[in-house]
Amino acid sequence: MTTPPPALLIAGHGTRDQAGAEAFRDFVRELGHRHPELPVAGGFIELSAPPLGEAVAELVERGVRRFAAVPLMLVSAGHAKGDIPAALSREKERHPGISYTYGRPLGPHPSLLSVLERRLDEVLGESARTPRDRADVTVLLVGRGSTDPDANAEVHKAARLLWEGRGYAGVETAFVSLAAPDVPSGLDRCVRLGARRIVVLPYFLFTGILPERVRQQTEGWAAAHPEVEVRSAEVIGPEPELLDLVMERYREAVEGDLRMNCDSCVYRIALPGFEDKVGLPQQPHFHPDDDGHHHHGHHHDGHAHAH
Repeated sequence: MTTPPPALLIAGHGTRDQAGAEAFRDFVRELGHRHPELPVAGGFIELSAPPLGEAVAELVERGVRRFAAVPLMLVSAGHAKGDIPAALSREKERHPGISYTYGRPLGPHPSLLSVLERRLDEVLGESARTPRDRADVTVLLVGRGSTDPDANAEVHKAARLLWEGRGYAGVETAFVSLAAPDVPSGLDRCVRLGARRIVVLPYFLFTGILPERVRQQTEGWAAAHPEVEVRSAEVIGPEPELLDLVMERYREAVEGDLRMNCDSCVYRIALPGFEDKVGLPQQPHFHPDDDGHHHHGHHHDGHAHAH
């Protein structure tokens, strides 16, 4: 009798936005439909149901003993580095006998860059099909923002990769929370760099409160600067490329081909101003919906790193 393949557990960030949470749940269901050979479940670290622990319990009830966990996140910030590994180690204590491997975050993958390019083309239409047409378009890629400099640097990496070879005047970066520059400052910077047409591109997987905030801030800035053409692009969304990429990360985790970017990680390397994070022990990040555990704020000072 052949051993069944490990199940797939998808770990989401969580959002207070019902549509965003539903988009995640739909994505998990779609992945399950596409891969009937695998048990697939998904849960959130915070803010949304179901919590990750419930998703693990669901897999265990289905007879799963081994699974691969893939974070449905674009960058490796506090959640991917500390919270999810801590949550998984807690589930291992709750369910003796289970084993798991842990995959890496999604971006910046070439297939996602292709989707981002498509989102820009949707906004620009026929006027940006060739590098020559794109030469007066400046893109402002807006990430979530983190207290982790490595995570913010990943957004810059995605911006650079999006710029390379596509012919845009430039691809600048901004963040919607916790990191500078914010969206209005990012737009100001584009103008100072000579931008004539700007497209604000949210570096987010699904709709939610933060992508909506990006759009509102963009519209507010545009209203105050009628002389600049500014447009908003859509989030990445549940595209086939995203479904395929999650399976690629699943296979990496199952086969042991893990390449976490540890080179500039605050938990391993003393980065200026972040020296106190080196070697921090792992602290579980308790989910508000999880039985009997405290609610928490959004501070990542105590979180650590699974290597």
